[in-house]
Order: sequence, then structure tokens, then C-alpha cells
Amino acid sequence: MTELVDTYWLYFLVGQYPHGPLGGLALTVILATLGLLLALPLGILLGLARFSPNRWLRLPVTAWVWVVRGTPLLMVVFWAYFFLPTVTGHKTDQFSTMLIALVVFDAAYLAEIVNAGLRALPRGQLQAALSLGLTRGQALRGVLLPQALRHMLPSLINQFVATIKATSLGTIIGLSELSFIASQINAQVLVKPVEIYTTLALSYFVMCFGLARIAKLAERRLST
Repeated sequence: MTELVDTYWLYFLVGQYPHGPLGGLALTVILATLGLLLALPLGILLGLARFSPNRWLRLPVTAWVWVVRGTPLLMVVFWAYFFLPTVTGHKTDQFSTMLIALVVFDAAYLAEIVNAGLRALPRGQLQAALSLGLTRGQALRGVLLPQALRHMLPSLINQFVATIKATSLGTIIGLSELSFIASQINAQVLVKPVEIYTTLALSYFVMCFGLARIAKLAERRLST
């Protein structure tokens, strides 16, 4: 394993960069981070819609969230990869395809996190804000949502962990993320698949376990 790391560590970290496209661990982290950051505002809006008393707004959003959450991410990736070029008339590259799929998927899960965070707050806070003359929108923006987002921090970190692991599906469409690079190295070496995929598993474990510990510490800090 040491010989493999010495030979392929740079390829494993950044792919062919700077002599080719960025890949490997760097691309996985960038893709997961962008996916969650872009999904967050959409997830907040959908979560607010799920919390809305207006059934004409709440029911369609609820149905959309349930459909996305009930669909495997792989199907969402295939949908983005094959359907979007048909609609737009332009072929979408692998990075954009995977990013779109992650944003759609993460937004549905974040909507449920936001909705649950809002519903976990005491109902008296909303009633008190309304009694002070605030509109429902002002009460949500200024009173409820800041508290909900603070308490949702551990869940957001856990969602980031799930997003990092989900980027591995990019290998299906030829995206040079971490799993794809490991497969490329295995195709070159041929005789050391156990060492290669053990290194891949350890890489995911270190990232995800570290984030999970951060989420746990955040949860403990918020509970005090």
C-alpha cells in the first residue's frame, strides 16, 4: 500500500490537474460543498413552504419533496444526464450534471430538516410575534428561522456527510471524482484491488467520521 500511495498520491488527490481536469479528493470535496451550499437556500424556501398554512403552496411542495426523497439518487443523476440535454439542446458535462442532481436531492432533504426545525420550536413564539404586530413572513424571517437554523446545524453537517458519500455515484457518468480515480488506478495496476479500495474506503471514512464528530460536538454544545 505504501508503494501505491507514493506513486499515485497526487493523482488520487487532484486527478490530472494542472495538466488536465481537476479530479480525485479535491473534486469530491468541491462538488459536495457546492451541492450543499447551492441546495441550502432552495431547501430553506421549500421548508418554509412545507411549514406554510396555505395548502395550495404546502401540498405541491410536499408532494415534490416526497417524490425526490423516494427516488434513488442514481435515478436523479440519470434524469439530469439524459433529460436536461433533450430539454435545453445542450449536452451537460459530468460535473454540472452531478451538481444539479445533488442540489435537487439535497434540497428535498434540507426542506424536511428546515420544516422539522420550525415545527420543533414552541408554537407560542409564532403567536407572540404575531401579537406584536409582525406579519407571518416577518415572524418567520426574524424570529423562528434564525433559531431553527441554529438548532439544525448538526443535521446540516450530517447532510454534508451524506452528500460526500453521494458524490461517488458520479463514477457512473465518468466524473473523475474520488471513486472514479480509484477505479482508474486499479485499471492501471490490476493486481492490487484490495489495497486500492481499502485506501478509498479509508479516505471516505476519515472525511465522514471527522464531520460526524463535529456534528456530535455541535449537538452537545447546542444542548447546553
